[in-house]
Amino acid sequence: MDGHKVKGLVERLRDGEHVLIAEGYMFEFERRGYLQSGGNVPEVVLDYPDLVRNMHREFVHAGSDVVEAFTYYGHRTKLRDIGREDDLERLQKNALAIAREIADETGALMAGNLCGTGIYSADDKDSHATCREMFREQVVWAVEGNCDYIIAETFCNLGEALLALDIIKQYGHGVPAVITLTPYETNVTMDNVPFPEACKLLEDAGAEVVGLNCSRGPATMLPLLEDIRKGPLAAVPVPYRTSSKNQTFFSYKDKETGKSLYPLDINCYMCNRSDVYAFAKKAKAIGIEYIGLCCGNASNLMRELAEAYDRKPPSSKYAPDLSKSIIFGEAGEKSNKQIDKIKKATVGEYVASELAKMHMGEM
Repeated sequence: MDGHKVKGLVERLRDGEHVLIAEGYMFEFERRGYLQSGGNVPEVVLDYPDLVRNMHREFVHAGSDVVEAFTYYGHRTKLRDIGREDDLERLQKNALAIAREIADETGALMAGNLCGTGIYSADDKDSHATCREMFREQVVWAVEGNCDYIIAETFCNLGEALLALDIIKQYGHGVPAVITLTPYETNVTMDNVPFPEACKLLEDAGAEVVGLNCSRGPATMLPLLEDIRKGPLAAVPVPYRTSSKNQTFFSYKDKETGKSLYPLDINCYMCNRSDVYAFAKKAKAIGIEYIGLCCGNASNLMRELAEAYDRKPPSSKYAPDLSKSIIFGEAGEKSNKQIDKIKKATVGEYVASELAKMHMGEM
């Protein structure tokens, strides 16, 4: 692309390199109080653009190779739902311009983004035409915004993913396409195609990268990825502790009330840093070339993923070093003895001891 000299997505993968991507902007902005859960529309792009710039910088600082334009759920249907359809083009173009700015600033790739429309129906040809037009306008804007490639993601129907890919091929002026499907409880798409077959069909249709994103955590996504094993393969799970009993983060119920924990109370099942590091090590071992984290991602988790892929991003300078801890490290031995003394003493004895030290000038 004009104006920047960055090795492209396809070239990196062709040369055996890995591509790391930070996703999860929607959940992180909701957590910070700048996005409304429910609508999930990226209004923050228009209302607080500097915060979007800063989050892009944070994720690159933590190891992301890609700045992804925050246009997820920024399509016509979602903006119509919240009464801001007139802001569609401005939101899209602003998000792309911000992403391009930070990608150029940091030397990262910049990706445009499409996602499931929420209106696609396999048996409704009119919905197909509407989806195609929604995808077309977004792809045109992404190309005008000088994207390096386009991500089309979170499709539960293969048919809709193929529509998006077809539009990227028609209107994308040759930019590469990364297409990821979303698995729910079963190992077939909502239009009843096994995921290995679905990924093969997307690859045959011209997608440069295929794979899975969202819904499942590492424990339930990795086995399915091993079955797919087409290349280059994308793995972008949610960082939650899904299991054979609860395949997705939609599945969890509160143990006391029986109510669904998604989306507002699911954090009690989040992966910790060690979980993310272990996932990334396993993904690297089975040959995952394109990897990231989706809803629930944060900079410290992204750093774990990067370090598992043998990277040392700038934020590694601030990675934990518990040898310096006053509780757990060598420097904390004296403090630990003091803590033990406090535990053994009554409150009155401890206070009296400290007052005596003060009077003797020892404090």
